[in-house]
Amino acid sequence: MTRETGVGFAVRGTLVHCPSLGVVEILRDHLLVTDHTGIISRLSPATEDESVQYIKQNDVRTLPPGSFLIPTFCDLHLHAPQFMYQGTGLDLPLMQWLDKYAYKAEEMLDARPDMARKVYKRLAQRLIEVGTGAVLLFGTINTETKYVLSAFSADLSFMLFSLILADAMQTLGVRAFVGKLSMDISSRETYRENSAADSLANAKDFIQRCGNLVANGERLIEPVITPRFVPTCSNDLLQGLGELSKERAVRIQSHLAESYDEAKWVKDERHIDDIEVFDKYGLLREGTVQAHCTFLDNPSLSRLAQRKTAVAHCPLSNVYFSEKPFPLREALDAGVMVGLGTDVAGGYSIDIMSGMRHAVAVSRMRESTRILERISECAGKKETSERDARSLAITWKESLYLATRGGALALGLNQVGELKVHSPVDAQEIAVYDFENGAGIGGLDFFDDPPSSSGVTLEMVEKWWCMGDTRNRVGMWVQGKKLV
Repeated sequence: MTRETGVGFAVRGTLVHCPSLGVVEILRDHLLVTDHTGIISRLSPATEDESVQYIKQNDVRTLPPGSFLIPTFCDLHLHAPQFMYQGTGLDLPLMQWLDKYAYKAEEMLDARPDMARKVYKRLAQRLIEVGTGAVLLFGTINTETKYVLSAFSADLSFMLFSLILADAMQTLGVRAFVGKLSMDISSRETYRENSAADSLANAKDFIQRCGNLVANGERLIEPVITPRFVPTCSNDLLQGLGELSKERAVRIQSHLAESYDEAKWVKDERHIDDIEVFDKYGLLREGTVQAHCTFLDNPSLSRLAQRKTAVAHCPLSNVYFSEKPFPLREALDAGVMVGLGTDVAGGYSIDIMSGMRHAVAVSRMRESTRILERISECAGKKETSERDARSLAITWKESLYLATRGGALALGLNQVGELKVHSPVDAQEIAVYDFENGAGIGGLDFFDDPPSSSGVTLEMVEKWWCMGDTRNRVGMWVQGKKLV
């Protein structure tokens, strides 16, 4: 706490953020100050007269010259119960994989609250380690269990019903949008809700309980209506969830056009595509995040933009379970809000940095394929326009925007994801170079002249983007509060 009343956080150094797609802005030698609620109240060059006076009169931490603050990452798609078998069981097509691995794991956690608490606590810890400050989570079909509260009661012996996943995220300080699964259809008969009416009642109960969890203090969690996807939800359930979302003004998450077998199942059973199903029942609207969307064409992407529905792009899990890559460039050009998701355990890495790198790699493969197809089509003709068209590849700068500001906007966190006055400090401190020892930190090596002592360069940020890991992350804050 500085000597100025009501100030909670003050730092001088280099700030990095992405205010718009493809733009990385480096604010060198800036002063950033928050109020006691973690909101930025002052942001200006440290050499300005007012900043100089402030620094003289208050306790201000100075970042090392080889370090910078950057917004925390947003993960738009993560199955919390599947974290327990992360990195295994990726050998089957989607629909078979769900039955053999996903449903089984989720059902097991519903039956073992002790294990659920252990898994979700570790998940929250791992998210902090990899720089994720906000996450959109799928839970299980169960709403509640009985256990000792850790964050919401002064009397730790007091027993009551609560929501373990939401508790874990709130306790460790991660912004979390938590969804109780709604599904009245399942290939695993023991893992489904009894009826559409029961599922709707459970969803309403979850929304109410989640809203009541934080009586005092900063609320970091919100409930999300979560139809797993069309194959696990009857039309009656989908209609009821659409009405519930409108009535309670609650966000929605699901899976859309994820794989060939899923899309075919919906078409065979409902006789329309799943995007039509979601739209029909009011589940394709502002506040909705749909994961994957790999089988959407350009008109469908335009529909998402018109409905203000966001996409959770999960490039790694798409490689495993989708027969097509997501048309990322086309979605961005259509005005669709897009962020990144890890899709654990369909993706084996919980680190959004991995997601950024895979997003760029997949997009470059798409562009290479496009060029080769165009060359083949134009064989024997004098055509050069194949390289004149807008590239399908994205840059590392664009992916960094998707991981920060883009994801925040998709979650409705309109003040998060960039560093500016009136925004909360959701930030991570990254160290790339140790000037005292004259060496890069972690996996980063610098063999030429050392970086300028004046601060961080764009090349240093890019090097961290490509090769950085948890060793470079030396601090995490959400709403101005430092996380452990």
